[in-house]
Amino acid sequence: MGLFGILVALAVLMALAFRGWTILLLAPFAALVAAAFSGEPLLAHWTQTFMGAAAGFVAQFFPLFLLGALFGKLMDDSGSVNAIAAFMTKTLGPKRAILAVVLAGALVTYGGVSLFVAFFVIAPMGQALFRAGAVPKRLLPAAIALGTSTFTMSALPGTPAIQNAIPMPFFGTTAFAAPGLGIIASVVMFGFGMWWLTHRSRRAAAAGEGYGESTAPVSDDVTVRELATTAREFDPKEIDASPKAASVPPFGLAVLPLVVVVVTNLLMAQLILPRLDFAFLAEPGWGGTSLGAVGGVWAVAVALLSGIIVLVATAFARLPKIRDTIDAGANASVLPIMSVASLVGFGAVVAALPAFELVKAWVLGIEGGPLVSLAVATNILAALTGSASGGMTIALEALGPTFMDIAATTGFDPSVLHRVAVISSGTLDSLPHNGAVVTMLAVCGCTHKESYLDVVMAAVVGALLALIVVIVLASLFGSF
Repeated sequence: MGLFGILVALAVLMALAFRGWTILLLAPFAALVAAAFSGEPLLAHWTQTFMGAAAGFVAQFFPLFLLGALFGKLMDDSGSVNAIAAFMTKTLGPKRAILAVVLAGALVTYGGVSLFVAFFVIAPMGQALFRAGAVPKRLLPAAIALGTSTFTMSALPGTPAIQNAIPMPFFGTTAFAAPGLGIIASVVMFGFGMWWLTHRSRRAAAAGEGYGESTAPVSDDVTVRELATTAREFDPKEIDASPKAASVPPFGLAVLPLVVVVVTNLLMAQLILPRLDFAFLAEPGWGGTSLGAVGGVWAVAVALLSGIIVLVATAFARLPKIRDTIDAGANASVLPIMSVASLVGFGAVVAALPAFELVKAWVLGIEGGPLVSLAVATNILAALTGSASGGMTIALEALGPTFMDIAATTGFDPSVLHRVAVISSGTLDSLPHNGAVVTMLAVCGCTHKESYLDVVMAAVVGALLALIVVIVLASLFGSF
């Protein structure tokens, strides 16, 4: 009955979340359903297990959600994202419209801008570029997904995406874990995605298909918002909550904060923090932790804060109402982290049930070794929850210590576990009910019927191929 209860709880969570029910109530309800089938104490699981895990996630990652959302909002309102997208559009032109959209999305998201901010800025420019180049509008969501939601989220070493930060406390790694494998995975994702989109564009041109009909975007929708805030770290409701700059900065000035984020992250993770004495962290007053458990999060937080300081210093005169921008950025982080924390609480309750030992035994018994087991578990949970960050955290909360024990016993480098977990979280999370997919289609004015096949090929199949390549290479050569 316990295993059946877990399956029922997952079905309830997936079905109602897809219909736009708030995850803040849905996750604890589903957790209590699972506990009830197992005959476990409901109130104890709600207040002790669920809330303990959710609170722990907030305590660990709220600085990154807060600073990431604030940085994205400042980049948006200052006109910096517009400037970068316009530069790519002008430089590459309508003949390379797909590449321009992909690179614009990749540049801003690798620099720390939330993909939802990128959606709302890049989509209108992409529509104009696709129209001028006679590229079918139905390919635009896939091009945006390839640039914002694949290699810059899960593979490129150093990306400040929250998905790349989540494994760090579990494995004692940094955002630059397994850099060689990450770069190879990025090349696979980018290469396959560009091949597919170019192939589809050429076939459409040969058939005489042009841009198609213009459709008004849909962004102010309650269901879209609920799905979006579970999927990523920015509440799209705050996109238009503050006025934007009347002019855009030069490209060099616009991209400067992004460079600062990447460089600061690298310096903090590889040079500065490892050379300082943090032995005091082992004391009970500091949580009895270590630099390995918190250093990665610290590096990303300092990097984002540095980018914010540079951005405010260079764009202060352009921002119409900086206080409104800051308020909107801060507010944009609250619902996403509480939504993901609720998913984490749900996962903690499920992992605490006696029947979960059967699930754990099945996962660890999958042929292919720990990397395959970790990939399968993360893929399944990301797919069921429609959230890369939520699915990965549930998997690591339940199985992370076990995988670390395996790594310690076999001499396996935890950096490989980090990279495999992150890439796995960004594959099957892009199913039809994923909030980022729903939001992206709505902003582009497209439907699932028109565009979802191309999104799957660009964002799912390419990522799965990269995951397979990484697992094979890591199994043969280890981490590099």
